[in-house]
Amino acid sequence: MKYLNLLVAAAAVSGIAACGGNGGSETRTCDEVRAYQLAAEGKRVEAPEGLDALDPLKEMPLPEANPRPPRPAGSPCIDLPPSVLSGG
Repeated sequence: MKYLNLLVAAAAVSGIAACGGNGGSETRTCDEVRAYQLAAEGKRVEAPEGLDALDPLKEMPLPEANPRPPRPAGSPCIDLPPSVLSGG
């Protein structure tokens, strides 16, 4: 029974250690384009002939994004948490 507990504990520690990543040595930047940034507006749904037209007042309007000043090249992403290993 002790060996089974030891084996389970070793497996748990190995699993946690495997999720450790690269230790924060890689600095991610936001210069590369993400998939969601390539999204394009689709065409509107049109009711087939003989059916009532869709009510435009029940459509959810999406607001335009407020433009922000461009970030300096190579700056880290602001949506990532700070590294746990950083000193400050």
